[in-house]
Amino acid sequence: MTAAPDEQPPASHLRLVGEVSVPQQGGRGRKFRPVGREGEPVGSESEEFWPAGREAVGPEEFRQALAAHAAGVVVVTARPDGEPVGLTATSFTSVSLAPPLVSFYVDQASTTWPALSKAEYFAVNVLASHQVDVAARFARKGVDRFAAPTRWSPGLADVPLLEEVSGHLVCRAHHTSEVGDHILVVGLVVATAGGDDGRPLLYHQGRFGDFQPR
Repeated sequence: MTAAPDEQPPASHLRLVGEVSVPQQGGRGRKFRPVGREGEPVGSESEEFWPAGREAVGPEEFRQALAAHAAGVVVVTARPDGEPVGLTATSFTSVSLAPPLVSFYVDQASTTWPALSKAEYFAVNVLASHQVDVAARFARKGVDRFAAPTRWSPGLADVPLLEEVSGHLVCRAHHTSEVGDHILVVGLVVATAGGDDGRPLLYHQGRFGDFQPR
């Protein structure tokens, strides 16, 4: 389901674990107007319309724009053929409360996706702030991602659960579809568990960091 250098990052600001799809521009023109403090439009009616048919921004411009967005870091794991597979992702998000759905994206060129796509169940392991090495390992090519020092154990439906994470969500595969150069994966959450560290790992401006509440 989404990957890392193992699955060469496409147009994403994440050089380690990119998997964000480039939105397509086109269709009818759209007018953008600034919004005031109370939600009232400001400015004049002479503001320019977004030109219809305008081309999408390039990959580098897109990466730079996304660099302003802080993303949570997860490792998606499964065991479709008895062998554990997994990858690092930053596109994880909630989709629906009822039913409880979550999603993430996978590069269509991912070498992990062919195995992962066979899984009926998968786990989303929300990485804790100290797990930078785990994020890097599951984004790396040519290594056994589940070998030591990775620590994990089988969970519900035999999905691999990483240890010392901020939380787990076990999901049943619900829906997949192609979106641009990526695959959207939606899962129905069937079980959750809290972890050892409530502070999540984040990725922002090309660096890992943690969240400091105010």
